[in-house]
Formats: sequence, C-alpha cells, structure tokens
Amino acid sequence: MPPHTPAEGGEYRMTAPPLLTILRYPDPRLHTVAQPVQAVDERIRALIERMLATMYDANGIGLAATQVDVHERLVVIDVSEERNQPLVLINPVIEWASPETRKGEEGCLSVPGIYDGVERSIAVKVRALDGAGQSRVIEAEGLLAVCIQHEMDHLMGKVFVEYLSPLKQGRIKTKMVKAQREATRA
Repeated sequence: MPPHTPAEGGEYRMTAPPLLTILRYPDPRLHTVAQPVQAVDERIRALIERMLATMYDANGIGLAATQVDVHERLVVIDVSEERNQPLVLINPVIEWASPETRKGEEGCLSVPGIYDGVERSIAVKVRALDGAGQSRVIEAEGLLAVCIQHEMDHLMGKVFVEYLSPLKQGRIKTKMVKAQREATRA
C-alpha cells in the first residue's frame, strides 16, 4: 500500500511513491543473478512501495527487483481481481513444485506486447520473508503459482522468452530492439 500523508483537517490521503524504470529485454542487466536481501529495513520497505506502485501503474501482476535494476531477491505480486492483495516475497525459495505441469501463455513487463506458452508446475510451496521480515510459507496453485515461478526466474537472471525456441527468441529480440530504437527517435 502506498504511504499515507496527512491532508487538511487531519485526514489522510494516499500519495504514490515515485515509479521505477522497468528494464526491457534484451537489456543484459536482466540476466544478473540477484543477491539475498540482508535486512528488511526502511530501504527495502521503500523499494517494496515503489515496486508495487510501478507494477500497478504498468498493469502487471508481478515484478521482480531485477526488472527495476535492483539485484536483490525481492518480488512483489498481486493476482487479485481488485488489485488490492499485494504479496511480498523476500529471499524466496521454492521448497516444492508439483511434478504436474501445464503450458500457459505468459507475458512480462520487461517484454511488453509479447505472449507465448511456457511450461510450469501447476502448484508450488514457497518459503520467504514478507514485507515485515516475518518468515512465511505460501502454497500456491494456478495463476499465483505461475506468477511466483516467473518472477523467481527473474531473480535467477532468466526471462520467460528463454523457454522458447531459439528462432522465437531471435524474433522477439529483434522486435524489442527495433521498438527501443523507434522509441528513442520519438
């Protein structure tokens, strides 16, 4: 949730933290392996707020710190319809993944406009710290399980397009480089 600031009359109004820049594939920084968060302190809590604001602004359902050029093991997710149930995973570890898998279409805020099928476990059990630094175990299935696996790939320096054939990867890379060139000219 965004931080609160007092408004006139002692009421509170919501203020959004500054948005972060999302790295775009094929930026080599997306391939950096994230390091563990050393302490859940004010810096990390401020980063969580900015990541959530950035994810919501981009209409995403998940964002890894790697995608905003912070190479620490931190993920924010919200797969709720109302976009009001943020999940924070700090130093997440998948303790179990179902042997059953399903191929589903995925997209990524770092690869805008590109969607393709990726095979993922249909359920996972993850241990992580939450935004308060408390250890949690999350058992997830369906969209949440897919999102967790997708975002944890980012922490390992992997983008979902790397699951695709070399031909598709090449086409996507060419398309993204061209889009970046055109955006720079505008």
